[in-house]
Amino acid sequence: MENGAHSSEDFGKELVLRQEMPSRGTGLVYLEPLQTFAAPAEETGGISAFWQLIRGRKAIIGLLGLAGVAASLIFSMIEIPVYDARATLEFQSTRNGDAMMGLNEADSGFTPESYLQTQVKVLQSLALHKRVVTKLQKQSESKPYLVPGRFEKWRSLFRASAAGPEGDPLPKVETKVRVLDNSRIVEIVCSSASPRLAADFADGLASEYIDYNMEALWQTAQRTSDWLTHQLEGLRTKLEKSEDQLQTYTRDSGLVFTGADQNVDDEQLRQIQKELSDAQADRIAKESAYEVASTTPAEALPQVLDNGRLADYQSKLADLRRTLAELSSVYTPAYYKVAQVQAQINELEATSRRERANVIGRIQSEYQASMRRERLLSAAYSTQLQRASEQARKAINYNILKREVDTNRQVYDQLLQRTKQIGIGSAMQTNNARVVDGAEIPKAPSKPDLFRNGLAGLASGLGLALGFVFAGEFINRSVRAPGEAPVHLRVPELGVIPSRNSVSEQTLLPSVVSPKTNGATTPKARLELVTWQDRPSLLAEAYRNALTSLLASNGKGRPRIIMITSSAHGEGKSTTVSNLGIALAEINQRVLLIDADMRKPHLHDIFDLPNTWGLSDLLREKSSLRDCPVEALARKTPVEGVSVLPSGPGTVSITNLLYSSRMNELIDRARREFDVTIIDTPPMSYLSDARVLGQLADGVILVIRAAKTTRDEVRAAKQRLVDDGIRVLGTILNGWDLKSKTRYGYTGYTGYTGYTS
Repeated sequence: MENGAHSSEDFGKELVLRQEMPSRGTGLVYLEPLQTFAAPAEETGGISAFWQLIRGRKAIIGLLGLAGVAASLIFSMIEIPVYDARATLEFQSTRNGDAMMGLNEADSGFTPESYLQTQVKVLQSLALHKRVVTKLQKQSESKPYLVPGRFEKWRSLFRASAAGPEGDPLPKVETKVRVLDNSRIVEIVCSSASPRLAADFADGLASEYIDYNMEALWQTAQRTSDWLTHQLEGLRTKLEKSEDQLQTYTRDSGLVFTGADQNVDDEQLRQIQKELSDAQADRIAKESAYEVASTTPAEALPQVLDNGRLADYQSKLADLRRTLAELSSVYTPAYYKVAQVQAQINELEATSRRERANVIGRIQSEYQASMRRERLLSAAYSTQLQRASEQARKAINYNILKREVDTNRQVYDQLLQRTKQIGIGSAMQTNNARVVDGAEIPKAPSKPDLFRNGLAGLASGLGLALGFVFAGEFINRSVRAPGEAPVHLRVPELGVIPSRNSVSEQTLLPSVVSPKTNGATTPKARLELVTWQDRPSLLAEAYRNALTSLLASNGKGRPRIIMITSSAHGEGKSTTVSNLGIALAEINQRVLLIDADMRKPHLHDIFDLPNTWGLSDLLREKSSLRDCPVEALARKTPVEGVSVLPSGPGTVSITNLLYSSRMNELIDRARREFDVTIIDTPPMSYLSDARVLGQLADGVILVIRAAKTTRDEVRAAKQRLVDDGIRVLGTILNGWDLKSKTRYGYTGYTGYTGYTS
């Protein structure tokens, strides 16, 4: 046996499963080659996906692109030809214009760039254009401006005209003015249906601008001069009035200034303040000496010790006392010489005492005199301070008036100087613009440009087509074609089942191998049994192809318990279950189909079996399923190798039955008795049956109805299974239109060659 494994990592690889085993019957044993699956989202998204979408809609995109080109050509035919004429002006330094106003570039606040942009706006002004139009209208009276004729009949159908506004004999003219890069050159471009008018208008605009600029400079100078003269007269009067007020106030207030901003009272106040400070210092010194003399013995006073007369007295006393001592040693006190010396000593002592008393009295007198002087200076300072404060208040008013006079005089002087500059500048007015190149009559029109219009039409048509294509692609959220499900779900796409309506009669070959019924009644022909009833058909081969992908894509061992579910109702679960079961039986597999949709069962109707007993009965029974015979578990069908366990009578406790331990026993028994068991379950949108049974299965297959199931629905269903820990084997796209065109490169089938016995 050769077995080629195909896992989810092997997207895009074409694998073939070939299986040879002893046949239990005479059935045909073969498997189709695997189809190539779409790559995951990382490989198919982005530019590749958009390219596939565009390639699938290339016809409508091309048609709209050609329509855009045709529309642009028609527009070009009816469009009036336009001729462009160019003239250039050079602008020199702005100092010439500012000289009239007595300004320079720094004073005016203009930069060269802003000045050029200002002149561009002047060239585009309505007043200047009216002057040019008036001048050209006078010229057109003698020589009219003619418009070259081309496709006039076509234009008349669309009412296209080159005439100007109502009542204007000149054709329409459009003007563009721009500054050339890194230069002082301004280019004037005039566009008109008349080539001569375009050239004349460009030249006229340049010349009228120069005249207009000169007139504006002259008028500005005159208005400025008149205004300055008027202002100068007012300032002269104001200056004279302010000077008179200053002189009157100075005379009335009695202010006398000794220097710059200095008056007599302030000078006297400073002198008195200085003398007061000296008197206070002298008083403090005399007070200190007086306090020392009052508390210290007279003999110890510095004034006494430093007194020369007292020193002489002390020296004489010392001599007399020494003489007295000598005499006393010889004579009695009554001796006349002793008495004479004693009298001299007494007199000198009295004189010394009087001298010391005089020194202390002089210290006290000096202290009192310093106190009287300090009081007098303090009184004089208070009086002078009051006078100085009054003079300061007057000086404030004086300074206010003086500043007003100075300001008026300064403004008057500046305005007088500026008036003289204006007068000189008005006599030397110049223009800083000159014509560099005059306009020439154009030979060929600049519009319409057939090539550019064609490209624009093509781009518009393609853009409109792409907008429609992408809008239709992304508004429709359904899964419509093979390859989309793997992109959005990241699981393999096991197979693609075409819709019956898209399969033409030529693709459905008549069956040449009669199906064996094992003696049972052959069911009526139906889609659910197409793999058995119409084996060579494209539908049957699609189911076999899905089975091949299922067996080859499983890298963890072949699943034996497979659950089939979908996100919504009507997506073809029962049809997929029955046809996959039949395809498995063709390769000699014992297959059990369990109808677990106890609310809307279908398998018993597909195989024309009674539904009086089935899954619900087995789950409600109390006896062990291990001893139950196989015939009681499933009923044989007309298809050899396929057995069906119907759903049985409905019940209100379906979820409870599925959660019971008997369901596990049933799955274990089916695993022992059959090679493969396929469980048909209800959709997952509102019911939990599939999630409960998925825990018991080896894997789950999601069935998707093409152009019906939305990406969000199937993504939500897959995410629920993954969150529950249920293994998702892949998806099967059901009901795909073979003739549809999608961005994934499927362009339909034109024929199919079947197999014969």
